Amino acid sequence: MTIDPLPIIHHRFPHYRHRPPVHAAVLPLPILLLIDQLRRCMLAALMQRPSFGAGDRVMYKMLALVALLTMAQAAPDPHRPTPTYDTAAPAVPKGLRGAVLIVSKTNGWRHIEHIPSSNAVLADIAKRLGRASYTTENAAIFNDDQLRRFSVVVLNSASGDFLTDDQRAAFARFVARGGGVVALHAAGDNSHTASWYKDTVIGTTFIGHPGGTDQLQPARIVVEQPDHPVMAGVTLPWSPVDEWYSFDVNPAARGMTVLARIDEASYRPGAKLTMGVHPIVWVNPSTKGRVFYSALGHTPDAYKDPNYRLILTNAIRWAAH
Repeated sequence: MTIDPLPIIHHRFPHYRHRPPVHAAVLPLPILLLIDQLRRCMLAALMQRPSFGAGDRVMYKMLALVALLTMAQAAPDPHRPTPTYDTAAPAVPKGLRGAVLIVSKTNGWRHIEHIPSSNAVLADIAKRLGRASYTTENAAIFNDDQLRRFSVVVLNSASGDFLTDDQRAAFARFVARGGGVVALHAAGDNSHTASWYKDTVIGTTFIGHPGGTDQLQPARIVVEQPDHPVMAGVTLPWSPVDEWYSFDVNPAARGMTVLARIDEASYRPGAKLTMGVHPIVWVNPSTKGRVFYSALGHTPDAYKDPNYRLILTNAIRWAAH
């Protein structure tokens, strides 16, 4: 039988207030086992005592700890949602043609800090380009009939293998017949394992980013292809603050065209993440549909940056052509 200790604790100690829970995902297995054993012992002791006196301060503190850690086990981590696969397609508005599909489905790490605001920015960009948009986290929209209503799919930090095999096949057919792709930030991390996606959208493998106090740093962007339509109008020098992804190889070695890179001398990547030539924005020139990837965009502020908003605008316009 499972016993919830909180009602008992509140009855015996009416002034007790629990603190907000920490995330279970950060607790290692040995700690969880220790919590469970401690809870069992304390509840057994509690059931054998009819009342508590003023001298039971240790018991009070231990019960409070048990309650806190019990809640910690149950608390979900919003950055790590339970992976789901959608089977029922959403009802999209009638009359959509040549629209922008914005997808932020996450079966991997969820960028809860930027997704709501960046989705709104992307929808506004589509509107300013004279295109309707539809924002969803239902991956069942990846079917031939509904994808035909869109000119470009924007993968806004969509992470994990969020598509079923059939949905991925429909996405591949979309690109093969000329549909565009704009993939952003976590849409290029290492949570994507499907070969077609990795080869077509990413072209390399994410290996990490700086952590701790170095997670967010300013770094100087070097534009490699100033004449490419996506980079038109970018103002230099430009040193945005972001979370800088590193990759195992330069995607140019696998056929991608690099549009911009990071000057590694302008920030602290760390020895294990140093690439030498460090691409950050590129396109895939070998597909019928135009495919663009940018590793920028970890924070909401990134989408307020005039240069980055210009790149996103240019990328959506170019991919939807």
